[in-house]
Amino acid sequence: MSTFAYLGPIGTFTEAALRQITTDADELIPFANVTAALNSVRDGSTSHALVPIENSVEGVVARTLDELATGDPLIITGEVTLPVTFALMAKNQESKISRIATHPHAEAQCRTYIARNYPDAEIISTASTAAAAEAISRGEFDAAIAAPIAASHYGLEIIATNIGDNDGAVTRFVLVSKPGFIPAPTGHDRTSLAAFIGRDHAGALLEVLTEFSVRGVNLTFIQSRPTGRELGHYHFIIDAEGHINDARVGDALTGLRRICEDLRFLGSYPRADKTSPTSVERSSDASFSESTQWLDDVRQGRAV
Repeated sequence: MSTFAYLGPIGTFTEAALRQITTDADELIPFANVTAALNSVRDGSTSHALVPIENSVEGVVARTLDELATGDPLIITGEVTLPVTFALMAKNQESKISRIATHPHAEAQCRTYIARNYPDAEIISTASTAAAAEAISRGEFDAAIAAPIAASHYGLEIIATNIGDNDGAVTRFVLVSKPGFIPAPTGHDRTSLAAFIGRDHAGALLEVLTEFSVRGVNLTFIQSRPTGRELGHYHFIIDAEGHINDARVGDALTGLRRICEDLRFLGSYPRADKTSPTSVERSSDASFSESTQWLDDVRQGRAV
């Protein structure tokens, strides 16, 4: 049995995603926020944590990015994607709705529905969609926008389903644990990093990108985040195709380590979509091995 922390309370999209990769024997423990969930892994209270990292409509979850880039190191060992569908729920179908509670990301994805059906309703922000549903069960507000799973957890009735503005909305979650374990390469992997540039200067980002480009490593995600040291001081969160054990990815990381003030490895893990890395012959492992062998032969006087 393993213990899994997740962004709670009970009934969140994170719980629904976590149930895709756990068994009935595992213990699932909800936490009030991303920081608390990750800290439970850091202090050993749980062995893993699942937290949201980006949404196809609303973009990145900044708190997750910042937590992974700072503090005691954690490693991403897997990811899960979940289609996001929202439901409007209340204590009963006859409820008069003048105050709707939900998370700001959910509200942003349901604006058309709200404007059309409840244009005068007050929107109350909550820490999560499940927290909104829990508040409705206590009679604090009139209705909540949350994951359908929350209705059954909190004894609510669903008034309307699939109320999101975008039918194709998807959230990506990452599974995090303490350093020490890197999943074996699968052929459809992702490597995540936090790159800290020492002093901002013209071409700083280009230098980082070049280390990947010249080695044929495609990036799937790059986001700048403030370091918190001073205004204008940033680091980059990067997702690259491939595994740290791939020659071209490993070579790119050594190049980055030379030019960055600091480089934090956040993990190499299987992609949920099982997409294989973009590659060309010159960036294959065989090509890197051939080049390394050539250099060794020249140094030893066996070739010119």
